[in-house]
Amino acid sequence: MLPPTYVEGFHDLEAVKAMEYKKLGKTDLLISKLSFGGGPLGCHYGNYDEHEAIEAIQQAIKQGVNYIDTAPWYGQGKSEKIIGKALKGIPRQAYYIATKVGRYKLDIENMFDFSKEKTRLSFKNSLKNLGVDYVDVIQVHDVEFAPSLDIVITQTLPELSKQVAEKKAKYIGITGYLLAVLKECIEKSNINISCVLTYSRLTLLDDTLMQFTSFFKEHNVGVINAAVLVMGLLTDNAPPAWHPANDEMKNLCRSVAQYCKDHNVEISKLAIWYAMQYEDTSTTLIGIQNLQQLKMSLDILRNGITKEEQELLHVIKAKYLSEIKCKHWEGKEVEAYWQAMKM
Repeated sequence: MLPPTYVEGFHDLEAVKAMEYKKLGKTDLLISKLSFGGGPLGCHYGNYDEHEAIEAIQQAIKQGVNYIDTAPWYGQGKSEKIIGKALKGIPRQAYYIATKVGRYKLDIENMFDFSKEKTRLSFKNSLKNLGVDYVDVIQVHDVEFAPSLDIVITQTLPELSKQVAEKKAKYIGITGYLLAVLKECIEKSNINISCVLTYSRLTLLDDTLMQFTSFFKEHNVGVINAAVLVMGLLTDNAPPAWHPANDEMKNLCRSVAQYCKDHNVEISKLAIWYAMQYEDTSTTLIGIQNLQQLKMSLDILRNGITKEEQELLHVIKAKYLSEIKCKHWEGKEVEAYWQAMKM
């Protein structure tokens, strides 16, 4: 069955037929198993060619990828603007777009603002950047950094609910690294939260998300599994300087990447395939900067990995990944943020 986003004459019909679609929680959005992450289109993951990025977005949609995620935080609006350029001329029916509020600037003092006033202004600006009249999902970005979860519950979420009432957004979501905080927010809020986006928590390195999937399923909350390459750790390149992982994890991932390279396999390929095997998530959100990354992600989705690559995956899990003592950096970023705020 073709998804509601299929547009005859625009899409590659065979590609759309080959794509798997799943309902996003309690929404009526039928989203693709692979979704397009706009994080790398900001300033956090190095330089890229804007024209190729635009082409990658357009090709992704034509190939049946119908969920695109971005945020003002990604390059202080740069990601939203580039995606907005890519969406010009594409039928609005052909895609679902999600953006965020709450996280903004690189400087510590102005990084977060969960007030209703800032939420309203930011969302208005996001619609302008994207060139759309409404978004399908509006999310509170990294809720664990709020001075108090009460601010999110009493200011941010109610303001987003107003935007939904005004038909500028269809559904509300929350994002973050701390899964327990996402759970608490859903339990305490009287606003209808349709989905959660969590990153680096269901990967080759860390499967903590599995401890929470039954809760999200019970509340019919869709789960978007993002950053399955663990923000650059599971790639052939070194992670960005700001990466919060400890040296043990970084060194081990470097060894894993080299071991795979020695066997003519990209660690990214194995990591993406591995994350896509979980059925309790609504979609796997891959950050994409160029056509090569898009092509690899689509190829993994359609063709999987070879028997030899699966065997290599078993080897690196046993030889390297089982040795990791601390599989995440939970609480480290929040603590560092509040320490910096005190200075």
